[in-house]
This record gives sequence, C-alpha cells and structure tokens, in this order.
Amino acid sequence: MFENNGQLQLIIGTGTVNKVYDEFLSVTGMSAATKDDVKAAAAAKQPLWKRMLKALGDVFVPILPAIVASGLMMGLIEALGKAIPGFAGTDWYGFLDMIANTAFAYLPVIVAVSAARVFGGNIFLGAVIGLSMIHSSLLNAWAVGSADASINYWHLFFFNVRQVGYQGHVVPVVIAVWLMCIIEKWLHKHVPEMIDLFVTPLCTVLATTFLTFTIIGPIFAQLETWVLAGAQVLVQNPIGACIMGAIYPWTVVMGLHHMYNIIEAGMLASVGLNTWMPIASAANFAQFGACLAVGIKARNHKTKVVALPSSLSAALGITEPAIFGINMRFFKPFIAGMIGGAAGALFGAVTGIGAKAYGVTGIPGYLTIDKPVQYTILLAISGGIAFVLSTILWKEETEEDGENGEDGKTAESGVIGADGNETAGDFINNVVFRSSAGELVQPVAGKVIPYTEIRDETFNSGVMGKGVGIEPEEGIVYAPMDGEISSVADSKHAIGIDGAGDMELLIHVGVDTVEMNGDGFTPLVAEGDKVTKGQKLLKFDREKIRAAGHPETVVMLLTNSDDYEDFELKL
Repeated sequence: MFENNGQLQLIIGTGTVNKVYDEFLSVTGMSAATKDDVKAAAAAKQPLWKRMLKALGDVFVPILPAIVASGLMMGLIEALGKAIPGFAGTDWYGFLDMIANTAFAYLPVIVAVSAARVFGGNIFLGAVIGLSMIHSSLLNAWAVGSADASINYWHLFFFNVRQVGYQGHVVPVVIAVWLMCIIEKWLHKHVPEMIDLFVTPLCTVLATTFLTFTIIGPIFAQLETWVLAGAQVLVQNPIGACIMGAIYPWTVVMGLHHMYNIIEAGMLASVGLNTWMPIASAANFAQFGACLAVGIKARNHKTKVVALPSSLSAALGITEPAIFGINMRFFKPFIAGMIGGAAGALFGAVTGIGAKAYGVTGIPGYLTIDKPVQYTILLAISGGIAFVLSTILWKEETEEDGENGEDGKTAESGVIGADGNETAGDFINNVVFRSSAGELVQPVAGKVIPYTEIRDETFNSGVMGKGVGIEPEEGIVYAPMDGEISSVADSKHAIGIDGAGDMELLIHVGVDTVEMNGDGFTPLVAEGDKVTKGQKLLKFDREKIRAAGHPETVVMLLTNSDDYEDFELKL
C-alpha cells in the first residue's frame, strides 16, 4: 500500500492480481477488458481513414493461410501437369485441381465470414450473405461474358435486379457484411429478448440481401471493377510500377501495406493472376539487399548481429526488422532499397510477371510465381542494386565521428550529423536488459542503475515491472527499441511503447514529476506513431525538474517482464 500524489495505491503481486481481478469482476458484474479490447479502444481514436485501412487489413490478413495454400497447390498441380505427360487427364489431377480452386471459387464466403468477425456480427449470418452472393441459382459471373449467356432479372419494387452472382468480387461482400453487422446490432438493441432469437436473424438477412442485390452490389462491383482495372494498368505500366516499387517501403513504415491485400485478392478473384505481387517482392527484396550490405560492411558487432538476421527475414518477405532495425535507422540504406525496388518493379512490369496467391513475397514467392526465371532476374536486380548502392552510400560512424560528428560539431551526448540533426550517441548501443522478445538499449545518456536503486517505492519494488533507472546527463530520451507508441501521458513526462514479442515498455522521466503538469517536458511523438531505435521521443528540462524538487532519474521498465522467464538485466 502506497500513498502517492494524493492517491492511495494498492499494489497486488503477479499471479494474485489475476485472482483478485476475477473476483472484482464477479462482485461488480463488470466485464473484463482484454489486451485486444484495449488496442481496439486505442484504434478507435485514430483518424477515419486509418480505421478503414485497419479494418480492411483485419479482414484480409486472417484468410492468408487459405489463399496461400490454394495458390501453392495450384502452382504445384500446374507444374505436375506440364512435367508429367498425361497427368492432366487423370482423376487425381481433377481431384487436386478441385481442392486447389475451392478457396478462390468461394472466396466471397471466406471474406464474408472474416468481415463479420471484424465488424462484430454473427459469422454464420455473414456466411449466409456471402453464400447468397454466389448462389447456384444465380448465373455465374464468369459466364456473363460468354456469347450464349442469358441474363434474367428480378423486378423488386422499382429495381431491376440481374440474377448474376458476384464471383470475382470482394469489395461488395465486405460492404454488405459491414451493413449486415450494423443492422444486426441495431435490432439486438431494439427487439424484445423474447423474440430476438428469430426476428433479428430473419430481418437482418432479408434487409441485407435486398440492399446488397439492389444497391450495394451493383454500385460497388462496378467501382471495384474500375479500381482493379486501374491497378492492373498501373502495375503493367513500367512508369507506374517503378513508382510503386519505390514508395512501397514507405507504406510498410506507415503500416498501410495491408491495404494492397484487397487489390491482390480482387485480381485473383477476377483474372486469376496477381500482378501486384512482383512489385511488393521487388521492394521487399531490395530492403534485403540494402540491409545485407550494412551487415557485411559494418564493423560494429551490435549492428552486424542485427543486420544479418534482419536481412534474412527480409529475403523471406518479412521486412519490418530490416526496415526499422537497420535501413530506416541509417536511412541511406533505406533510400538504396527504394531505388532497387523501383528497378525490380520496372522489370516485373515489362516482363508481365504474376502470382497465383497473395501474402507471399521474396524467396517463398517462387512457390506461387508464374515465371520463375524472370522472377529470379527481378530479385537479382532489386536486391543487387540496393546492395551495391547501400555499400557505396552508407558509411559506418566511427568513434571519432561519435565524439565530433561528421561535420566536427559536438553534442552533449549525442551526435550532430552532417544535416545538423541530433542523433543518439554510442550509449544507444548499450543493452540494459534482454529477454526472448529482444534487447532494449539505454534510452538516455547517463549512469545506469538497477530498478531496485530508484528512489521510489513504486518503481524499486518491481510491481510495475523490472528495468533500470538512468541518472541523465542530457535532456533527450531516445527510443530503446523499434515499436509503436502506445501512450503519451497528459502530463508529458511518460511514454509507453509496444515492441516485438508483445513487449510493453514504460519510460518515465523523473520521480513524482506528474505534479509538474507537463512544464519542462516536450513529447516529440504521439500515440500510434511508429518509432525506430535511436529516434528522439521526448525532450525534458533537467533544471526545471530539479527546481521543482524532484529526482530527475529516467525510469525504463518492462511492465510485463514477468511474462518472460529469461528476462535479465545487463548492467
């Protein structure tokens, strides 16, 4: 029990706190908030366009395994059909081909179920909506273009509704299920519980399907057709592909790259070939080449041990470690990667490379690509150019540079670069604690002490997590890891960061500095921002903290350190 800043704080130990919390919920009748609930609440504060993109990503990312599995199987079956004469006419070929095409034939249903889960509706009602849009009584959309296709119409009120399915479309499905969830939630609130069980599903399905076939389907199917046509023109046009190959890594940095899933899914559903994938693959493999160059050229051991594994990850299509850990941090390798990605995407557009799935790039992309030889050349161009340019452009900072900067100016404990911007000094490479989730480095210049020596019972008892304190020598806090800003205190003195492996980090400047109400503190980031190790997060006035009578110790705690059995301080 502590009394702090006029508040009575009851602190309960790990393990016991969960039991007390469960009992508290039982007594009060309140419902628990999971970590996902908290993240959803934080996401609700984001701008509308970010929430829309996040929702699309949440719909299409979970169905990746089904799409990837089907795409891989289609590629393998086609390869066997070409390699083994006569296999294409066998029962085994027909059976395997049927399985491989299932996910794409019924893609609207898979999308509908995923969308219902994301938008908070009944997933089985979502499945009904998806099934209704490709019902067997409707003319298959693929047959509409044939010469003998005869289209019938329903005359519903003043609507003439074509009896045509929505094979090859995904956007109308997402919009329809989103509307379904709104109707369902509204009915649950207004229909008496006695009849809710059968009235709500009945009215939800009837209203949604009517609006889907009369308004949503025709409008958004046409819009999707136009968007896909524009995307195909863009990626097949060498100039458009070149531009997208260059800017693709920026969309990864901003967390917007999942928006491409809807375009890729639409391409697969409509024409059966994803021509967007080579652009993403060129951009990702270029980041691999740039990161590998840093790993080979670096003399600093810590830089090397981060760069080499990160480059391998990028080669397999996961670029975040390379981008945030190395390329964006040194920036010149990032630019080299953009140039390499542009060149590779240009080659991909000229040669017309495509894939039979989405979500797979880099080396695993060979399993879905239609032109493996050209794809090999694409990877060589993008990765090779980025590697060479990064080797030429990037120069490792020496100890002398760390003291004087490239232009000879000095900073208190940081470095003044040639562009005049201050960056963290050598202390940013000082690992202070690590776990299986990763390493965290010193966030501010100064003497590091274990959390048990911090002059505050709340911090030194470990109940808020284990970590370190730093007696600062300067007034700038730098990011100790790559991650996302989860919170910035209203009083500006504390910042939360979510990192790899679900790490939850708290950086708290000073002790009891909440009483200063933000005076002397200048946050340089906002909630939701992506940050990289070494990026400036917060400026603080040490003189004002001392004048207010508070210790200026910077506290860095891993608040969920008990989640990691291998957590250890490195002092």
